[in-house]
Amino acid sequence: MSLIRQDYFIQSIADSLQYISYYHPLDFIQALNAAYQKEQSPAAKDAMAQILINSRMCAEGHRPICQDTGIVTVFLKIGMDVQWKADLSVTDMVNEGVRRAYSYPDNVLRASILKDPAGKRINTGDNTPAVVHMEVVQGNTVEVNIAAKGGGSEAKAKFIMLNPSDSIADWVLKTVPTMGAGWCPPGILGIGIGGTAEKAMLLAKEACMESIDIQDLIARGPKNALEELRLELYERVNAVGIGAQGLGGLTTVLDIKIKDYPTHAANKPVAMIPNCAATRHVHFVLDGSGVAEFKPPRLEDWPNITWDAGSSARRVNLDTITTAQVASWKPGETLLLSGTMLTGRDAAHKRLVDMIARGESLPDNIDFTNKFIYYVGPVDPVRDEVVGPAGPTTATRMDKFTETMLQLGLLGMIGKAERGQIAIDAIKKHQAVYLMAVGGAAYLVSKAIRKSRIVAFADLGMEAIHEFVVEDMPVTVAVDTQGISIHQTAPIIWQNKIGKIPVIQAS
Repeated sequence: MSLIRQDYFIQSIADSLQYISYYHPLDFIQALNAAYQKEQSPAAKDAMAQILINSRMCAEGHRPICQDTGIVTVFLKIGMDVQWKADLSVTDMVNEGVRRAYSYPDNVLRASILKDPAGKRINTGDNTPAVVHMEVVQGNTVEVNIAAKGGGSEAKAKFIMLNPSDSIADWVLKTVPTMGAGWCPPGILGIGIGGTAEKAMLLAKEACMESIDIQDLIARGPKNALEELRLELYERVNAVGIGAQGLGGLTTVLDIKIKDYPTHAANKPVAMIPNCAATRHVHFVLDGSGVAEFKPPRLEDWPNITWDAGSSARRVNLDTITTAQVASWKPGETLLLSGTMLTGRDAAHKRLVDMIARGESLPDNIDFTNKFIYYVGPVDPVRDEVVGPAGPTTATRMDKFTETMLQLGLLGMIGKAERGQIAIDAIKKHQAVYLMAVGGAAYLVSKAIRKSRIVAFADLGMEAIHEFVVEDMPVTVAVDTQGISIHQTAPIIWQNKIGKIPVIQAS
């Protein structure tokens, strides 16, 4: 019988979350580097280079890989012979570990969890509560599988109840293009098959936390139907041509992981959940002997990649920018931004639009005329930082606010992933632009931010409106003033180049 002490368990949870905030799993780095080496799309290769450089910087600096430090998800397998020495419940101990991890002063993590999700949506301030799943099993240990799941990739989770005779592969191939690039490919697709609706979703989430081994499977060949399906989907999804960050390319997924469970004869439940370029998870076992130990990987395990914007990159002064200059930018062009920009996410946009609808004046110290707005919720700074990791959030969520915001005089927006048609139409109407920063390169992006201050809605926490002064912040023109979107054109180009599969239209 093992005695699991409360303080050991809590500290292990806290340490694990700090560990995964700045260390990618080594299998992810190796798989991404292999994809980078073979990539032929310049835009996708550039994005992967930024992600790999960012990963190494985070490993060196012990700062978050992504500004979205995730919702904590924990799978526990508790041995029947385990005895607890604890005053708190298991869930309360997990939450105390989360609380410690996210408030650790040397590496503060962003609090993203909101209570009253259907109402006032108030930030809990410490990223609790976690989502905890527990299973009692034989044995005398506690197995912990823990992840910090980003909201952008979680938002792309899909579920369907297929008929027993329906093709899982066809559904996946129809569905993946509808997910866009908000989940920050290249990453992993976790697929759950069987059980009931909720069981399939849990299987998909657990599958996301497995090791990447698709190349080993390709080398040895499949041994069963699930492995055959993994290989089929790996080839066919990559042949869609979505590519890194949706910019078109050879690699959209680094692996397809599948878990299944027996199901009712009348059902075929299928769930799909992507893991993004900020894949963060770790597995450890407690046997009562002490706090879990997490061995740091060697920096030599990261590829030594250098990045520069290239001679064709255009330097832009945001403080003197004109509409004529903006109109000259073309989709796929690299820009280096310097000067002043404002920030804003979902909550700030909603508050602004609601104020306008009520006829209220906007805060005196914000003026969007001829400005750019960056969709970001940064991590709090530590030590001598101007701002913590500050990568882009998914721009699509701001689509419904775009027309109103452009009426305020904005010249453009900066975020990650594609824009929907309603936003593209507004961009074209107002002769504005949408620029894309790389999701999964938050620490790298933050190094371009020279000054930061909150100028409105401080009560919104990480969703407050900031003013950033940046220097040579790298972005890609994603939608130009004519409404041409690289996220619409590039995947088609690369699908045709790859030429391995027919186009399957989503129903």
